[in-house]
Order: sequence, then C-alpha cells, then structure tokens
Amino acid sequence: MERQFLNVLFADDEKLIRQGLRYTINWEEEGFFICGEAESGEETLEKIEKYNPDLVILDIRMPRMYGTELMKKARDRQFKGEFIILSGYSDFEYAQAALRYGASSYLTKPVDADELRSVVLTAKEKILQKISGENCVIHYANKAKPTILEELLKDGQLDANINYAEFGLSFPVYQVVLYESYTPYYTAYNPVDLLSETNNKNTLECIFADNHNIILLKGNSAIEHFESCLKHYRAGVEKGSPLDFLFLTYGPVISDLRDIHKSYQICCRLMERRFFCTQNQHVLSYKDMPDSFGSELKLEPAQTAFYSRQFISLLQAFNRRQIAELAEKLKETLLKCNNSPESIKYFLIDIFLQIKQEILNRYPSLELPLSHNAAIIEVLSNKSYMYEIFSYLNEQFEMIMNAIGNSSSESILDDILHYIQHNYQNDLTLEMIAKLFGYNNSYLGKMFKEKTGKNFNSYLECVRIEHAAELLKSTNFKIYEISAKTGYKNVEYFQKKFKKIMGVTPTQYRTHS
Repeated sequence: MERQFLNVLFADDEKLIRQGLRYTINWEEEGFFICGEAESGEETLEKIEKYNPDLVILDIRMPRMYGTELMKKARDRQFKGEFIILSGYSDFEYAQAALRYGASSYLTKPVDADELRSVVLTAKEKILQKISGENCVIHYANKAKPTILEELLKDGQLDANINYAEFGLSFPVYQVVLYESYTPYYTAYNPVDLLSETNNKNTLECIFADNHNIILLKGNSAIEHFESCLKHYRAGVEKGSPLDFLFLTYGPVISDLRDIHKSYQICCRLMERRFFCTQNQHVLSYKDMPDSFGSELKLEPAQTAFYSRQFISLLQAFNRRQIAELAEKLKETLLKCNNSPESIKYFLIDIFLQIKQEILNRYPSLELPLSHNAAIIEVLSNKSYMYEIFSYLNEQFEMIMNAIGNSSSESILDDILHYIQHNYQNDLTLEMIAKLFGYNNSYLGKMFKEKTGKNFNSYLECVRIEHAAELLKSTNFKIYEISAKTGYKNVEYFQKKFKKIMGVTPTQYRTHS
C-alpha cells in the first residue's frame, strides 16, 4: 500500500485500439491501474457505474451511442471522472462538443505515444486537484479495497500492515457468492440491489476478479437476507424475475477472514460444475458439492466400447426402461468424476458415434436419418449442459428404435410404469415421459388412463404417497425429508396431498402404523 493508483477505463469498439492503449505508455509508471475495457456505449456506461474510474479514454463513435451522448448520461448520473476523447479527423465537430461536456482533451487516431502521455498527465493533474479537497484516507481506502479483497479471496493471507477494520472487514461472519448470466452472451442482472433491499450496502462488497463477478456478504444480516431471497425462489423461478436472468453459486458461511478464500474456491468449483446442472437450475450451493469425488475416470476406448455395446443391445431389444436406467447410471458416474466438462462431452460423443456406426453396419439397408459425424460433434460439443446431451441421445435412440422396429404399446406402457416407480422422486411430467418413450402426449395420456384407470398426474401422486407411507413406517426421517425424497418441494403441499389420499396426516399415519 505504498503507492496508490488512479483507475482508467478504455472504451473503443476496436479491440486493436484497446490493446494498443494498454501498451502505448506505461500506465503503472504514470500512476494508473487499468480497471476495465468496454466495446459499446451501453457497456461503457455499465463499467463506469461499476468501477467509477478516474479517467475514461473514449472513442467518440461508439456503437449504438455517440460519445457525446454517453458523456451526458454519465454526467447526469453524477460521474465526476475525466474523459479523453479519441476521434478521427472527420469527427472534429463531435470532439469539440465533447469538450463542452467536460472532456479534458481529445486525440486523433492513430494515437501518438507522446501525445497520449501528455494529455493523460494533464488529466491526472485535474483528477488529483479534484480529490485533494476530499478525505484522502477514505478515497484511497476505497481504491485499495478491491485489491485487498482480491488478495483475501485468492490466498487468505492477512497483511500485518493493514487494519482490515478500516476497510469494513470486521464482521463476525462472511459468505462468498458468485454470479453470472443464466443465458450465455447476455449481460448478467446485477443482484446487488436485490440483496441490498433490506440491508445496508456496507454489508456487501462487490468485485470482479478471475473473470468472476463476486459478492462478499458481511455479517448475519446480509447472510440471512440472502437466504431469505433463495428461499423465495426454491419453489421455482418465475419467468422474468431477477433470478431468471442469473446463475448463482455460494460457499459456506465462514467466521475468519483467512478462510474467505476457501468459500471462494468452493464457489469457483461450483461454477465449473454448472455443466452438470438440471434444466432451469439457477443456484448451486456448497451443499451440492459431492462429498467425495471418484478418481478421474479413464475416459478411454475400453469404456467407450463398454457403454456403446450396452446401448446397442438395449436398442435392438427396444428396452426403453433399461436404456433409461443405463443412461441414469452413466450420469451418476460422470457426476462424481473429476474430469472436465470438455472431456465428458467428447466421451459421450464417442459413445454415440460408435453406436451409430455399429447400427449402420448391422442394418446396411436401413434408411436412418442420422446426421454426419462432423455435424453430431459440432452439435454436442456446443451443448452447455450434460442434460442437453442426454436429451439429444434419447431423441436419437428413439429414432433408431423406430427405424429398426418397435414393440407393442402394452409392453411400452409397462416400461413407463416401471420407470415411474423408480423415478417418482424426480420432476416427472407426461410430456417428458412421452418424449422419453417416443409417444404423442395426448395418445399416451389416453393409453395411460385405459391401463391404470387414472390420469398421469393422479397416478404419479398415488405412487409418491405410497412410497412416502412406506418411509413413514420404516424410517425415522423427518416429515420434510420424506417430502423431499418423494418429489415434493413444498412440505405443506405434501401434507395436504397425503391426507387427501390416505385420509390422515403423515404424523397421524406414522403414529398409528
């Protein structure tokens, strides 16, 4: 902390220009830290609000927003930093307008190193004059805080020369949260406002490090409010709600500053495991981390051949039940392994390509509408989640079975009933079952009613309650645990359904069993 730096933000839609600015002068030597880059007007405004830089080097012609308009909006939002404008010779009038909005100076492209250094030093002088009347301790503390937090997150080493209490780090407990956009290529909703709704913002710290958006919750109040927000969404994420745009991971609550990095490392590991999330899953907790990982699987030809042979045999026997069970077994194995998502993707791709080749070899006259290998590899390697890959495989398996023949509807329905008996705790729907077993929704619904005398949802409720009753008789699980184990996220809803079907509450049933 011997030397303090001013923050500078580069805003230009040309990557080469931004890279050039980084190396045209020695920013550290001139007393600046490069806090970020932006390539559009909207992103520049976001970065200005996020980092509050002391200096912005701004291209006058930003995509979707001229630099002058951007400057006006930034000033309207109380931004006090300096601007240096980059312009072409034809943009002289715009550059003059920018000067009227308070730009320190402007440079014409291509940027000359000596000119840049000169105007930067002039801007630096203005910045220092502005902050000279402020409380310098507070100002520089705020500038140093992200660096201090980043060091704590990365290695947990405390510096004896730093009074951490002065930086707002004297709380009894902390928790680390990471967030990113739920949908790729979209800017993530900033959850700070959501988490600060009933909390003082001093109980939150936000930094960007290691390509992660990080929030440090400080104190019981902030942590309890975060838990309250999560509880609100556990029943399901509403379309258009804040969490609908977010994916979060969070680590355990810790009580020692030196352990913040442990909570952070768990969050990062959970982000890496996003590949294993289920459909519409928006949150991963430290509780979701497997208790222990198996050793790295040897995803080699022998393993690939084993699974491809298994699937090929089941496909030729039209045994959808065992195909589904084998797929689930494979998923569980992959969930507990330490391999990277990329290696798992290519392992599954290899399995399917072997299945495809063997089926084509065994049925040479079969008109099977399967894609070329290159197209299959491209489609599957671009999948973001493992469930998407298995969904694709299920569709292809169904296509193969339909092409080489099919079993009777009677045995298919038996397979479906067996599947429900072994997967009732999952989020099952008629649509999902129909897709998995290759049937039209409405046709399967009619066939289901004829076979069981109940519609799908009623049958599923009965199966779940039957298993719940068995757990009540044979285990000491708490009611809410049995609710979760039998597919009910809401314990009150579970109790209501149990009483409707069994005539008594779960507690009464257990007492008289």
